[in-house]
Amino acid sequence: MVPSGPYGSWPSPIGAALAATHDGHPEYVGMVGDEVWWTEPRPSEAGRRALVRRRVDGGEESVLPAPWNLRSRVIEYGGQPWAGTVRDEGGALVVFVHFPDQRLYAYEPDVPGAAPRPLTPVSETGGGLRWADPQLRPEAGKAGEVWCVLEEFTGEAPTDVRRVIAAVPLDGSAADDRAAVRELSDGAHRFVTGPRVSPDGLHAAWIAWDHPRMPWDGTEVILADVAEDGTFEGARRLLGGPDESIAQIDWAADGQLLCTSDRTGWWNLYRVPDVADPHPEAVRLCGRPEEFGGPLWKIGLRWFHPLDNGLIAVIHGSGTTALGILDPESGELVDAAGPWTEWAPTLAANGSRVVGVAASPRSAYEVVELDTGTGHTRVIGSAHDDPVDPAYYPEPQLRTFTGPDSREIHAHIYPPHNPGHIAPDDELPPYVVWAHGGPTGRAALVLDLEIAYFTSRGIGVAEVNYGGSAGYGRAYRNRLREQWGVVDVEDCAAVALALAEEGTADPRRIGVRGGSAGGWTAAASIATTDVYACATILYPILDLTGWATDETHDFESQYTESLVGPHDACPGRYRDRSPIQHAERITAPFLLLQGLDDVICPPVQCERFLERMTGRGIPHAYIAFEGEGHGFRRAETVARALEAELSLYAQTFGIDRNDVPLLELRK
Repeated sequence: MVPSGPYGSWPSPIGAALAATHDGHPEYVGMVGDEVWWTEPRPSEAGRRALVRRRVDGGEESVLPAPWNLRSRVIEYGGQPWAGTVRDEGGALVVFVHFPDQRLYAYEPDVPGAAPRPLTPVSETGGGLRWADPQLRPEAGKAGEVWCVLEEFTGEAPTDVRRVIAAVPLDGSAADDRAAVRELSDGAHRFVTGPRVSPDGLHAAWIAWDHPRMPWDGTEVILADVAEDGTFEGARRLLGGPDESIAQIDWAADGQLLCTSDRTGWWNLYRVPDVADPHPEAVRLCGRPEEFGGPLWKIGLRWFHPLDNGLIAVIHGSGTTALGILDPESGELVDAAGPWTEWAPTLAANGSRVVGVAASPRSAYEVVELDTGTGHTRVIGSAHDDPVDPAYYPEPQLRTFTGPDSREIHAHIYPPHNPGHIAPDDELPPYVVWAHGGPTGRAALVLDLEIAYFTSRGIGVAEVNYGGSAGYGRAYRNRLREQWGVVDVEDCAAVALALAEEGTADPRRIGVRGGSAGGWTAAASIATTDVYACATILYPILDLTGWATDETHDFESQYTESLVGPHDACPGRYRDRSPIQHAERITAPFLLLQGLDDVICPPVQCERFLERMTGRGIPHAYIAFEGEGHGFRRAETVARALEAELSLYAQTFGIDRNDVPLLELRK
């Protein structure tokens, strides 16, 4: 007989330390000759990201030991941090960004005794020199170059920054000399991606945009001619504009430019047959009401990859995603077989092989290879290995709820689940509503041991893809325009109340939780509604006025122009929606978690918020973590945060647990 116990009190083999060591996932796959390389997290190694290679013989090994950390800080969220090739004389050559100093390095791992050597200098101005989205150009100059995005700070303010496409010599001559770096673009745009060079080497194309637009609002494709000396000439706008978001570009083998554009309301795939045409026609290749692209939060994301035979590997879907092979002539799209419900925006290809990173509700992200000739798929790296009996994993439900004005709200519902325990028949389970970050982002349908940490103990989770989320078309994203703090809060509350009304959740024991923009939603939810019994608020935005002026980084410094409205035109809206302005209305206990090195949502916002709560008698806790930025990466941080969160729920929901440290809630 299965033992009975109250929801939230069940024992589970999924501990906080176990969930923490499985935090993060592989990114940035690439081909180096016939080998597949990628980056992957090392939470137990101070949260660094390692570079991993899969040798032709099937062996998997780390390319660089600790403390080498491959992560770019361009636009703070970073982007493609490495590129590799096989040298003419044999062996691999890789260039990469090292996180602590943000310098570009070159490394030849197959040369005995070789060590990484710096290619770029260090700058003491502002955030220094930063690099992303490198493209190796071995034919440029005597020793070759790497073409990439250069982000250069010109002053101490976070917005004192310029970005250009630059060429860095591979001979190391720029390591101590900024003047040795060639600037290829003119700096006319605030933001740029790395260049994509046509197969004949005559053209370079890149994506650019300017404040106050975010890349999912509107971007432009810039085309330039590549002169014999490697300079760019005649740069001009080819496609795009203020109301058209082009998320990715690349060249087909026949020289036609491919791009993903949302000009019809969905990111679909297009080709430009003739880039020399001053008014080029963009031909849609597969017109479907689903996404073939996504928000460009990092520089160099890939949702498609052209193949040598003229076909195109694409990541596509609405809500969930699949890897497919598109025939651009017929529009026929054939999806790869397999259990995966989410493909990360990273793809590589070599001949008939396509490599990506995919996950499912029963497996974490792993590196997957598709043989387009046979249709066979297989896991080739970072293979998922169940750390516990998978019977403890939750069984998600994809649901659509109805919100205010009869609008649809998409959500993933994870009921409590434990094969060894059930709850009394007369008890309803507690639930926590999870609000994702962004807010132009979404919750993916994948195995997350942090969710399983709670569901296996008897606490349900509802991930809400509220209005404004990506993955459901531009109209769904635009629901949040000038409505941030309203639509997201309403949609999360609508899901919580629906779960309570249908008898799925205990209406007295519903919490809310989120990080970054999700932290904003969680804080705004307890400040403006009485739906929730408590809240977990991670590295949040709490004061819109401060965040929209000088308290965040350049990339998002004008994000609120679309989310809230122009600050000069509606300052009252900024005040009225900020949780910090409604401290007197907060009655629910809360946990506030913050990284002290966070430059996106700085700790000063939490500190001001806590000052407003002083003397109000509301139970709360604040934990700040040294060495953590925006999003926690170290295993010990993630574990402590999870245990503190569970203790908050135990105390608030009336659950008896003595297996986690007691979180001290101060008043």
